[in-house]
Amino acid sequence: MIKKIIFTIFICQFTYSQQVLDLKDRAILIEKIQKDRLDNLLPDLMSKNEIDMWIIITREYNEDPIIKTLLPPTWLNARRRTILVFSHNKLTNKTESVAISRYNFGNNIKSIWNKEKTPNQLMALKEYIKTKNPKNIGLNYSENFPLVDGISKSDYELFYNSMSPEIKKKIVSAENLGIQWIETRIELEKKIYKDLVSITQNIINEAFSNKVIKPGVTTTDDVVWWMREKVLELKLKTWFHPTVDVQRNKKSDLYAFDGKSKYDIIQPGDLVHCDFGISYLTLNTDCQQIAYVLKPNEKQAPLFLKNALKDANKLQNILTGEFRLDKTGNEILSNSLRIAKENGLDPQIYTHPLGTFGHSAGTTIGMWDSQNGVPIKGDVLMKYNTVYAIELNNKSFISEWNKEVRIMLEEAGLFDQNGFKYINGRQKEFLLINSFEK
Repeated sequence: MIKKIIFTIFICQFTYSQQVLDLKDRAILIEKIQKDRLDNLLPDLMSKNEIDMWIIITREYNEDPIIKTLLPPTWLNARRRTILVFSHNKLTNKTESVAISRYNFGNNIKSIWNKEKTPNQLMALKEYIKTKNPKNIGLNYSENFPLVDGISKSDYELFYNSMSPEIKKKIVSAENLGIQWIETRIELEKKIYKDLVSITQNIINEAFSNKVIKPGVTTTDDVVWWMREKVLELKLKTWFHPTVDVQRNKKSDLYAFDGKSKYDIIQPGDLVHCDFGISYLTLNTDCQQIAYVLKPNEKQAPLFLKNALKDANKLQNILTGEFRLDKTGNEILSNSLRIAKENGLDPQIYTHPLGTFGHSAGTTIGMWDSQNGVPIKGDVLMKYNTVYAIELNNKSFISEWNKEVRIMLEEAGLFDQNGFKYINGRQKEFLLINSFEK
């Protein structure tokens, strides 16, 4: 019996560990991803956005968000003042990547600054710009997109005041280039995302099982902290604190959104919902799934709840069926809500891009409190090779409970030249938690 238990535990651990690389192997893979992006993605993006030179200036502990997409895996922060310069050659469609910094920026971006020869870092940058003579120079400032508004006031002023009048005239915002750099996934990242989603779903499956939940005893907060501990055990991170909540008979559908639900004891007959995501290999997941706690003698969820889940799946189909290249998020939102309502649904849609950031740059398709469209961010055009968190809910009136139930779902999917597809499937059936009652 003891041998059997040990073997079972080993198998359970192996299921996770075969997907999670150790830190050294992660570093090798991250460097490979970054080099591929610099060599093959960046030149095309700079060409499409007509940016000749892109300069990123950042300082230790006050990093430009975009540095997170480039940071060497052996660095945890920028060092001193880090200056990265990307110069696009239109004839060859290649980009030269250099650092004007005291150190090489990892293995992919070498420093060309000789401090002993040119003590002033900004003067060294100025001389390098002159050798390239770019038509324009993109800096990371933006009024509306925080992720591409990374240059600090002091760094901007230092750069501006150090440059010649001719160079100053060339300064432009790198807003669109930065957004597309953050949102676009290369082929290797697409493959990696399958592992991320699989790990995320495995953790949820285990959390929503009798291994973790004992109905009548376990609280929603107990499950949250189990998830946090499980992520640490796997040497991973979460990019936000998970939530677990319940909906049940004789409680408002808004009960899942108030403070009480998040500290409630899970009971037979409950719908248990989680919002959970991990960070791994510089990417993030964001997933919401629902479990049903079986009552004594029940073997499956009631039909009226299954039908509510089917309606939420219909809403997913309607939304992703509206995905089109160069369509705005607001257009997709408006069309999807209209079609859903015409089909008798009661929808809310708040879908966002995923990547190095959980709430990433790119096309925003609604927010839970902005169902009439999202100004500016909702006007961004949808592009290929972007991963989205298909996040939404549909309300269904349940006559057996004499109330509405919200089926809240969130699944990762990829939009590319082949259309939209879920990275690792989606939830079409409730996860089931057994009752211990006889």
